[in-house]
Amino acid sequence: MNLAYRDVRHNLFRFLLTCFGLSLLLAVVLAMIGIYRGIVVDALTVARNHGVDLWVVEAGSRGPFAEASRIPGDTREAIARLAGVAAAGAVTYQSVEAEHAGRKVRLYVIGYEPGRLGGPEHLAAGRIIARSHFEMVADRHTGLAIGDRIRLGRTTFGVVGLTENQVASGGDPVVFISLLDAQKLQFELAPPAARVQTARGTSGTSKDTINAVVAKVAPEARPESVAEAVRRWRHLAAMTQAEQERILTQSLVDRARRQIGMFTSILLLVSAVIIALIIYTMTMEKLRQIAMLKLIGAPDRTIVGMIVQQALALGLTGFVFGAILIANIKAFFPRRVVLEPDNVLALGGVVVLVCLLASGLGVRAALKADPATALGS
Repeated sequence: MNLAYRDVRHNLFRFLLTCFGLSLLLAVVLAMIGIYRGIVVDALTVARNHGVDLWVVEAGSRGPFAEASRIPGDTREAIARLAGVAAAGAVTYQSVEAEHAGRKVRLYVIGYEPGRLGGPEHLAAGRIIARSHFEMVADRHTGLAIGDRIRLGRTTFGVVGLTENQVASGGDPVVFISLLDAQKLQFELAPPAARVQTARGTSGTSKDTINAVVAKVAPEARPESVAEAVRRWRHLAAMTQAEQERILTQSLVDRARRQIGMFTSILLLVSAVIIALIIYTMTMEKLRQIAMLKLIGAPDRTIVGMIVQQALALGLTGFVFGAILIANIKAFFPRRVVLEPDNVLALGGVVVLVCLLASGLGVRAALKADPATALGS
């Protein structure tokens, strides 16, 4: 006789309703894990998009993502002439807000030199930028389509190509424009501010400014050696692709990782308390049956097994429902949700451990049950 099975069958609606409530809680835990993984993927997307080995930025800076970086535009030619450098490109990065189809759109704008490093590696539709002005490649998440026109700053761009899943660390979809247009958008002053600078006699400063130089190293060269050669120039800093990714994951998303980790831990603790209370309540309702089992000589391991089985059935059923739920609605989240199989399995293992620990309260109550109560009225 399995009291756990009999209890579930007798109170199937209550059991399923409890599992559904628990599944919502575990779905939130899975969502938190998926959002964090999505933040990491988004943070690395732009850095990995260029397919480069070396990043050259302003001295004393870990830019262009973690800190501000501004260097002269002719730095690209100097880097391209270094021994071991196969190709180099100048890039700029900036966040802008524009209006399209009557709604505000926040974009992460990458400026690059067409035909050089820094542009989109793969297109989902359309073509790459072929002109030095007024053309744009946009990600599908922007809501833009090929042929659409959108105004950034004082310039109107036409969309000629589309990418997929190109999102910045802040969640803003990426658009690519030419370097000349990006420099105008980022560094050119508005007419009133330009007149003020002219009156102050500072209007002659160069507009040929970029945020970073990206370079691809020849197969026979080591990125670390080329980076060391760049660092000898005191006005520049250099880092390899691996160092750039480490900065992004350890610095840029570290606070989000700690906050989401704390929130996930609290939710798991709440889940454990809920499972413990539910199992304790179910055990107290079956004290007469448990006492009868003791009276007829059932060993303690049978009673303990019954309670643990019910706790595991409750937790694992809720976990499966929660995983199915989040897998079907993750596409509707405003941020990317990435659920890796190892993360799901790890959470499943945690749920099993939580269920085993949470069943302890019910087991304690069951083992203290007096067999004599089975004979009472």
